[in-house]
Amino acid sequence: MSHGKRFIALLILTFAALVIVGQHYSGHGGDTTGATTGTRADTVLAQGPVGSGLLKDTDKDVPVSQVGINALANEAGHDHVAINFTWLLMTGYLVLFMQVGFAFLVTGLTRAKNAGHMMMMNVAAFAVALIAYYAVGFAFHFGGVGFVANLGGLKPLTGIVGHGNAGVIGTHGFFLQSHGTYDVGVLAMFLFQVVFMETAGYIIIGAIAERISFAGFILAELAMGAVIYPIYGNWLWGGGWLAHLGSSIHWGHGAVDFAGSGVVHATGGWAALALAMVLGPRIGKFNKDGTPNAIPGHNIGYVVIGTMILLFGWMGFNPGSTFGATDLRISIVAVNTLLSACFGFVAAMGYTNYAYGKPDISMSCNGMLAGLVAITAPCAFVAPWAACVIGLIAGLLVCFGVWFFDHVAHVDDPCGAISVHGINGAWGVLSLGIFADGTYGGGWNGIAGNVKGAIYGDWGQLAAQAAHVVIGFAWAWGVTWIIFKVAKRFIKIRVSPEAEIEGLDVPEFGVLCYPDFVLASTGPSSHVSGVPSASPGSASPVGSGVDKGGSR
Repeated sequence: MSHGKRFIALLILTFAALVIVGQHYSGHGGDTTGATTGTRADTVLAQGPVGSGLLKDTDKDVPVSQVGINALANEAGHDHVAINFTWLLMTGYLVLFMQVGFAFLVTGLTRAKNAGHMMMMNVAAFAVALIAYYAVGFAFHFGGVGFVANLGGLKPLTGIVGHGNAGVIGTHGFFLQSHGTYDVGVLAMFLFQVVFMETAGYIIIGAIAERISFAGFILAELAMGAVIYPIYGNWLWGGGWLAHLGSSIHWGHGAVDFAGSGVVHATGGWAALALAMVLGPRIGKFNKDGTPNAIPGHNIGYVVIGTMILLFGWMGFNPGSTFGATDLRISIVAVNTLLSACFGFVAAMGYTNYAYGKPDISMSCNGMLAGLVAITAPCAFVAPWAACVIGLIAGLLVCFGVWFFDHVAHVDDPCGAISVHGINGAWGVLSLGIFADGTYGGGWNGIAGNVKGAIYGDWGQLAAQAAHVVIGFAWAWGVTWIIFKVAKRFIKIRVSPEAEIEGLDVPEFGVLCYPDFVLASTGPSSHVSGVPSASPGSASPVGSGVDKGGSR
């Protein structure tokens, strides 16, 4: 049997085994919701058994006054919210650290002559998009979210345009001041949500690398922070109409997206697709007959480091979306996240070994990221076996996605961002509608009962998830396309061919990221910061040449 046939047979057997094991043990879990862990009985037993000398027989039934009961309730409530605040903020810091992972990843996957430009885009994205989200985006997104019990209510966030099941945009919280939103709960929510928005902003960098002007990039980040991400996010997470499809047309619990496969990742991925299409490919990417050329990145070590940092940050991204450590489902969320990531990595590693004769390091890393993206929506609603299946499929999808955009769509995506985040964001949303097992999500979006997918009997949930995918694509791709088709009439959104060939570090920022890598400069020199700039005919920094070898 050939290597290819053995790989396919192993893949089918693995898939079958996961399904069989998952179905065999379905419904035979322990405390899958956390409802019976940490109750009064557990708390009493933790003090020591009655009669041991640590507790008296009457300790469980000590009469107290109403004043004492009220004081105890207030203290318990305050501690409950304080624990959740701490959890939310700490996981938000983990998500913030993902910025470092994105910077390493996309810089490593692109050429050395653009390394400074890539790094600058990552840090500028954080600052510019945050200000846009602070000014108007957060209000559009969560201004009408209403009650969030884990954070003490968020009482000021009650303004939304569109009543009942038809909410479309929030109205409270502009500049974190309007309508009383200078509030500890609201600001805790803001910190966690702004770093999610930043993730969508980072995603687009990978698809527009090595040819977008800095002015065009700033516009993209402003649009993402103020309009594209927050308005669509409102429809899912801010009390908007997609979340209420269960109430309006009885499709399951409405569109459900636990931590953002669709809201964050697919939004960033589809916006990246629109931008890549408007910008066009890099010089030398495609031949006249449409066949692609590989343009390798300059530092595979950065790619691996970036991937591992992103994996670490995802431990805040998904578990933090419980909005509190008092929701004990966090353990299932965390383990499902890791399982999907590792199965995605192995699937991509195995496929590239089969296709090219050796495992591809960068594609294997993208497989891990694809698994992380895909599990982000269903992580709280599926069993571990299903998380493995979701990751396995994601690792294959990213490989096929990269091939499709290179060979069929002819869209230049230097880092595979569209395949990782767009395609697998959509897959993650749909997978929730297939694999959600009914052990979590009681009352989600105001619908009684737990969230169930199609294989557990609720095809309406799958319909709601499909609507999420289709409308999310139309919104993110369509709005981005319109903005940049109009903007290119007024500003320069792509650098000149001369700057692209030279590398964008000096033309855009006046300094090389790797000045010691410059070998020579033979054309007319213009000195910026003491560093001679390269001309199209001159020797260039290492990694700057277009690889004319065959594509994958």
